[in-house]
Amino acid sequence: MIGLPLLDSRIKEACGLFGVFGRPDAVELTYLGIYAQQHRGQESAGICTSDGSELQRHADLGLVTTVFDQESLAKLSGHAAIGHVRYSTTGSCSQSNSQPLLVNYSGGQVAVAHNGNLINAADLRKQLEARGAIFQTSSDTEVIVHLLAAPEHANADDPLASVLRELKGAFSLLFIFPDRIEAVRDPHGLRPLCIGKLEDGTHIVASETCALDIADADYLRDVAPGEIVTLSANGLSSRFYVDSASIQPAHCIFEHVYFADPASNVYGHNVHAFRVASGRQLAREAPADADFVIPVPNCARCAAIGYSEESGLPRGRGFTTSHFSGRSFIMPTQKQRDLTVRMKLNVIRDAVRGKRLVVVEDSVVRGTTTRGKMGALRKAGATEIHLRVASPPIKHPCYFGIDFPSQNELVANQRDIEAIRQYLEVDSLAYLSLDGMLACAEQAGANYCTACFSGKYPMTVEKPPVKLGMERTGAKP
Repeated sequence: MIGLPLLDSRIKEACGLFGVFGRPDAVELTYLGIYAQQHRGQESAGICTSDGSELQRHADLGLVTTVFDQESLAKLSGHAAIGHVRYSTTGSCSQSNSQPLLVNYSGGQVAVAHNGNLINAADLRKQLEARGAIFQTSSDTEVIVHLLAAPEHANADDPLASVLRELKGAFSLLFIFPDRIEAVRDPHGLRPLCIGKLEDGTHIVASETCALDIADADYLRDVAPGEIVTLSANGLSSRFYVDSASIQPAHCIFEHVYFADPASNVYGHNVHAFRVASGRQLAREAPADADFVIPVPNCARCAAIGYSEESGLPRGRGFTTSHFSGRSFIMPTQKQRDLTVRMKLNVIRDAVRGKRLVVVEDSVVRGTTTRGKMGALRKAGATEIHLRVASPPIKHPCYFGIDFPSQNELVANQRDIEAIRQYLEVDSLAYLSLDGMLACAEQAGANYCTACFSGKYPMTVEKPPVKLGMERTGAKP
């Protein structure tokens, strides 16, 4: 057995996007839209606006509520805006990497916000630097704006479409130009992006429908894989930048498992409903003799509901949750991460003492934090702990925006269930099967990317290099 990684078990999430065109309160709506998607990114936040002739930007490290105050919002003006909340996947957590990225180039001003990860960014950057391009950030997103300025794309009939055909990987993108917003999804639709409509007919775009809800907008449809949707004074228009044969849906199933808010509909399916169904399926596949079911907050609550309903075991509460301690995986050292976990989750000792517990988790990535939680339950007097995970074992790296890129970081890599059980120090352990998980989704299983579970990637992937300024971030062994 290889050495177990000394890493936090939680993962960095995808980023969150929001955009609106044609409203005098565009700044306020965008603030609300990224605030509603704060769960998708807590490292930085930013908004870029247009008054029709000039773009303005404010972005910084921190939560939406700390990056923006009344003074900073008042300095932003315009009838169009895009916003972004970020976790770093490629590029370090620094102010220079905060998005949207705003640049001046031969075509004028443009700002871009990105959710996902470009797996060919390092190669593209090397080519651009050889031609004299000077990069200001370590983010893969900056490659896109340098490509826009390249003559072969700038002189094309459709410069943006020409650039997008150069990109490989996962990308939902929002561009804001002085006169329009362009919303884009990659040909696999790996990351979500949807379109909503306000009562006055104004269109908005967002990563999740929970952001439409806070703006009191109706959901219209998703931006299709391979599509560019334009919001402008002429309303909404659409074009595709690849042919139909290149469009092969591979939606990230982890959006349903972990990323998205339970209130959101993602890929046409409510996240809460998916997670409840996965809990039910987990109870059918892996029953346990216990006194009651408890979730590991917060994402596993829905799955625990399903497990309880299907098994007939009562649902209880074993942890209290602090909403003020932050998220453990953004802390720079293991000691700080462990302390944050202890600050965030506290065992309700009288509730678990002398009890046989079914503990439902949404996923187990690196395993160290899960082990700590199980140890806390045991220390509080739980007599049996039966851990049930509402997704399959994560055995393979993700290169599309989930920050567990190294296979050696994954607790399920080269370990069978019994070895993982022993490491987590629980009485029994079971994961939801891949087929069982896909059966909970509304679309056909072939329309989802399950690479982190199955190793079947939707495109050919070579491990992205870490040189050329393209820093890989996240906890290290």
